[in-house]
Formats: sequence, structure tokens, C-alpha cells
Amino acid sequence: MIQFGTGGWRAVIGDEFTKKNIQILAKAMAEKMKQEKVIQKGMVLGYDRRFLAKEAMYWVAQVLAKEGITAYLINRSVPTPLVMYYVMKHEMPYGMMVTASHNPAIYNGIKVFTYGGRDANEEQTKEIEACIKKVNDEEVEEMEYEIAKQAGKIVEIFPLNEYLDSIIEAIDMDRIRKKNLRIALDPMYGVSETSLNMILHTARCDVKTIHERHDTLFGGRLPSPSATTLKSLQNTVVEGHYDIGIATDGDADRIGIIDDTGRFLHPNEILVILYYYLLQYKGWKGGVVRNIATTHMLDQVAHRFLEECYEVPVGFKYISAKMTETNAIIGGESSGGLTVRGHIHGKDGIYASMLLVEMLATTGKSLSEISKEVREQFGNLFMEERDYGFSKEKKEKMYAVLMNKRLLPDLPQEIDRVSYQDGSKVYFKNGGWVIARFSGTEPLLRIFCEMPTKEEAKRICTLYEEFLGL
Repeated sequence: MIQFGTGGWRAVIGDEFTKKNIQILAKAMAEKMKQEKVIQKGMVLGYDRRFLAKEAMYWVAQVLAKEGITAYLINRSVPTPLVMYYVMKHEMPYGMMVTASHNPAIYNGIKVFTYGGRDANEEQTKEIEACIKKVNDEEVEEMEYEIAKQAGKIVEIFPLNEYLDSIIEAIDMDRIRKKNLRIALDPMYGVSETSLNMILHTARCDVKTIHERHDTLFGGRLPSPSATTLKSLQNTVVEGHYDIGIATDGDADRIGIIDDTGRFLHPNEILVILYYYLLQYKGWKGGVVRNIATTHMLDQVAHRFLEECYEVPVGFKYISAKMTETNAIIGGESSGGLTVRGHIHGKDGIYASMLLVEMLATTGKSLSEISKEVREQFGNLFMEERDYGFSKEKKEKMYAVLMNKRLLPDLPQEIDRVSYQDGSKVYFKNGGWVIARFSGTEPLLRIFCEMPTKEEAKRICTLYEEFLGL
């Protein structure tokens, strides 16, 4: 019942996300740590604002305590990247974060981080799943919370300051202080409000925050920053004449941005702008890593600066691994997650937000002006994205067509090559591409197409719809 996707284990609350399953996972992690002989440093645990998130963290901690493993509990809801940072900084073997990130409110889940503060890779998650299968749920025991605290097996911590200080040290705060920037912030009822407000106020920014209260239903919206979900932020930016609107998803590892004119910037555009900023304005050297469903405009920027763009499967664990291998300066994905060389090995919406604010202060240009500068140098590519739900039978049929038989619709562009590394991706000779792949975090088929014109991208997505009977 417990299966890991591209972003950890996620499940519907009360269906598969239950106390029983959570504690089976905790027992499996304890057994894995014993096998690896790494129990002496314990494990750090965090949680976000989702329903049952704090309770789930307690349930994990009580099992670990019973197994003789010290659980370090971050005693307030925090961003996921804080847990990753803590694992890295304190050289811990594992950390766990109770979150379902940007999934709908009926979901919760757990992300597992490994040594160095990295997302557990495919090999590691398979090992965890193998340990889960060996757990007899009747043998899962827990230690009472207060007894575990008295025994030193549960230790409550709150390392927010050291995480924020690491970001403050990496960002040019002096430049930001001199610019008197006005920032509109939308945490989307998630966990970024405290962290971002503290850093922005330290940088003497004027901050207006909306949707900051704790709401496990996320205001009835999907806690994922997009053109659809950020209408209120757009209105706030335009009406208040703010320099930038910043939104983060439920656990603050992804961002959504509104520019000074009220335009929503697609995460692809944010990645391109930040990579350009690091190369052109900060003088950094190095390549860029993107996943297989992220804009090829990054390739064009890299080549202009005589650097390389590396493509990997979907899942930030692949991005961070490739960044380490190639010493790339930035890596990210079209869903809004990114990280930069020298920071943690995973997505961080807090750091990414502050890097954008630094960019405004350093360049002295508005976000719309920087965006125009990039378009004038590198042109435009247009992305069309479509998601489709399915029944189990429908998924099997589509998988057979796309991945077993490897069939394609009758496409209007000349094909250069086809990759089946992660879904079915067609590369066209005109520089465009289309991919159809099954989500690793939700029961969805996703189709992404990027072409020189919006009409071409929409047409090719429609051809896939007709071909697959969607």
C-alpha cells in the first residue's frame, strides 16, 4: 500500500494515509537504519500545515523512540527545505517531512531525505519499500510521547534561525536594503509566511501578505502556485503597485511569481531568467540541469554562454544528482522547483524567492524589463500543458500504447528522435518537443508540448488527446 513516487509517498487521508501505515513506514525506516548501522545520529522530523501532519510526525517519532532511535522533532510547522538543510548541515543519515506538497487538501504524505539533505533516490526508495514489505504490523510498537521525551529519545527543536541565516548569508542583503522594494506575498495558507517575512523585513522590504492564516483546506484551492490559483496575488500587485508578487506552494519548496505588471510568469520563464541573471549579472560559470518536461530555452541560454544544459527524468533527486556530478549552477523543473549551486540539494522556494528579489536590486530593473531583455536575446518558445485523470483500465491501455507498443499520433512536424527515458518524448527538428508521461505524485497523465508558436503547441496536444481517446 505504501509506494514512493517522484516526490515521496503521498496518499488520501483516511484511505492509505493512516496511522497504521505511517507507523509501518516508521518501523521500516528504523529497520533500514539498523541494517546500515546509522542509528546513533537519530533522525530529524518536520511537518507542514496539512491535516494530521503534526500528529503523523508524532506517530513516526514514537515508533523510532521505541526502536531506540532518537527523533529530533521540529516543533512548529516549517518549510520542507528547512528539514533538508538540517539533514545536510548536521550530517544526519535521514530526515522525514510530513507533507503532500502541492497536492489537493485530501492528501498527505511523507518525504524521506538522505545523507547530504537529498531526496531519497530510486534505489533508496526501493530499499525502503522492501523493508516495508517485511514489517509485520502487529509487531509495530510505540513509546508514549512524554516517556520518550524524558528518556531523551524524542527531542523537540526549532532550527529556523540557522536555516534563515544560511539564506541571508547567500543573498546580497545590502543591495536589497538600498532599494526599498515592495513585495506582495501569498503563502497560499502554507508554511512560508514566517520565513519569508522575516528575511524580507530584515532586508527592509515593504511586505503585504495575503492568505497567511492556517487553513488545512487551503482556502478551497489547490496549494500550487499557477495562473489559475494566483488571481488574488495578481490583483494585489496591480492595485498596490508592488515590485513583485511571490507565492509558494503548501510546503514552500516551489514558487509562483507575478511581475510588476500583474503578469504570471511561468516557472519555465523564472528558471530561464535566474540562469541568465547568474551568468550575465553575477558572472557565474556553469551549466544548468532541467527535467525532461522543462523548457528547452535553458539550452539556448547555456549555449550562448558556452555552457551545457543537462536533461534528466522528472524527480528532483535526478536534478540534484546531476548538479553535483556536473557542478551546474542551477537546476529546476517546470512545476516551480529550483535550487542553486552551494545551497541545499533540493527545491527551496524561500531561497528562490530571495534570489529573485536580489536580482531586482542588483540589476536595478523591474521584473517585466528583465523578462523583456531575455526574450529579446533568446526569442520565445510556447508551452502547452494538459492533465488528464483516468481509470485503472484506461491507464493500462494508454501505457501499452505509449510505452509498450511505442506508438505515436500522426504528427505534423519532422521528428528528430524519440526518448522513452521517462514517458514518451518526441524531439522535433524545429527545436520543439512533446512528452506524454504519467505523474509520479498524482493519478494523472500529463502532456507537455513546447513549440515556436502557441498554435502549434495546442494542435499537437489535441492530436495526442484524439490519439489516446482522452
